[in-house]
Amino acid sequence: MPDTFRVIVVDDEEPARRLLRDYLKEVADISIVAECANGFEAVKAVAEHDPDLVLLDIQMPKLDGFEVVELLERDLPIIFVTAHDEHALRAFEVHAVDYLLKPFSTERLGEALHRARERIDREERPPSLQEVAATARKEGEALERILVRDGSDVRVIPIDEVDYIEARDDTVAIHVGGASHLKAQRMSMLEESLDPKRFIRVHRSYILNVDRLRSIELYAKDSRIAILNDGTKVPISRSGYSRLRELL
Repeated sequence: MPDTFRVIVVDDEEPARRLLRDYLKEVADISIVAECANGFEAVKAVAEHDPDLVLLDIQMPKLDGFEVVELLERDLPIIFVTAHDEHALRAFEVHAVDYLLKPFSTERLGEALHRARERIDREERPPSLQEVAATARKEGEALERILVRDGSDVRVIPIDEVDYIEARDDTVAIHVGGASHLKAQRMSMLEESLDPKRFIRVHRSYILNVDRLRSIELYAKDSRIAILNDGTKVPISRSGYSRLRELL
């Protein structure tokens, strides 16, 4: 473990950040390297400061804590901070992620910091933050937007604007109006977050927004392609065609 524990504090409420700052000042080996008032600042601060630990509020405007997690380029120890969300708490417990339930005491914060130190001492791999975020979403709650890192910036893509999604190794390409945006996420995990009545896995490597579908054409024996409104062609597998027929 490093001699000084480098911490980033993220909360949209200044009194909450001040309280954490006052608590952490009493801990000798803690160094607060950044304080963030929103999720956009948090994503940038993690990239710039490479912290050992993040104290991350969940309920924030613009980007909530789980959306911040989706945009981080690596899994790192995070202590989530929440007012009250039973579904999120169950997700944290499933993945053995520590959390602080507001209001919390200095003793409870101390326990969470101690657990974080122990995991780092053991060089224990942090749980997949994207899996934590996916589990923490309420069941049946579909994505309304997709967030993509664009250098140090964050691009917010409304789900209605997505034409189709393409798998590319460990990333996905979000195709929007002739442009594509890469996101570091597995296709299967993104698929689980989409509305199944609008987005269909038509091929191992493609998810299609059925609102963009103009026609389906036979390409070869038992092989079909989807023609989108803009003329783009997307391959359809046999199982993908079956799923499309069920929906259409």
